[in-house]
Amino acid sequence: MIPKSVNIVEVGPRDGLQNESRVLPVRERIRLIENLAEAGLKQIEAGSFVRPDLLPQVSETDQVLAGLNLNAGIGYPVLVPNMRGLDNALSAGAREIAVFAAASETFSQKNINCSISDSIQRFTEIAKKAIDEGLKVRGYISCVLGCPYSGAMPPEKVLHVASCLQGIGCYEISLGDTIGVGTPVATQELIDTVSRDIPVDRLAVHFHDTYGQALANILVSLQAGISVVDSSVAGLGGCPYARGASGNVATEDVVYMLDGMGIHHGIDLNMLIATGQAICDLLDRPVMSKVSLARLPIECEG
Repeated sequence: MIPKSVNIVEVGPRDGLQNESRVLPVRERIRLIENLAEAGLKQIEAGSFVRPDLLPQVSETDQVLAGLNLNAGIGYPVLVPNMRGLDNALSAGAREIAVFAAASETFSQKNINCSISDSIQRFTEIAKKAIDEGLKVRGYISCVLGCPYSGAMPPEKVLHVASCLQGIGCYEISLGDTIGVGTPVATQELIDTVSRDIPVDRLAVHFHDTYGQALANILVSLQAGISVVDSSVAGLGGCPYARGASGNVATEDVVYMLDGMGIHHGIDLNMLIATGQAICDLLDRPVMSKVSLARLPIECEG
């Protein structure tokens, strides 16, 4: 059954910016997050506690959190790759963290330099300490529909990782089509398999739009009962390992589709479009949202 209400998790300030060539100052990242919150988003990734030399685009996340009102009823999850990152997140006042596993063994080795099994062991320790400290823990799984190294991903492998993340205490598990190769049929098969052990109300979906399939895949996910969708303002981001990757599905396009379906989301589309245009102007890059492009003023030649 299609849900009557959908929660959008805005990933632009973390997953989106980390793949951009330009590094925005902390004040601009705070302004982006505040504008997204003003537009109505209630769950906004604020950054990542990875080594600054690896991802300078999302460094100084502690300063970003310090500039936000953490008591405004908005979730600001941050990515934590290891125990040191968790300690830094705790010191910065974070209240929710995210851990990132992969369904692909090869991708896990190349992305975080360890096996899937070793990553789960690492995240088990992180999750235990985080939960003991009162933090919520969200789990991500990358390459759920395809890997840039090993090709199509069997759904059973995704189910295995999802079950592990649920077992260590993740309240929600986001299924990520990292390179954007998924199609509606494959998405349906994936959800059917994973939901054998993981209730759909604990699942989210995270689609990249490399092949233009993201909205179709989201529709299938909604029809399966999933009510949490990750997206990125202006379609920021993309996987550096995917040829022709066009970034995450644009939040503006998801909101437009939900409006057309009569599904509640609580987001002001016009404010969202303005926010996307503003951040793309700062990054000197085009807006990837189809809705935003369709609503640009038409310039007439005299």
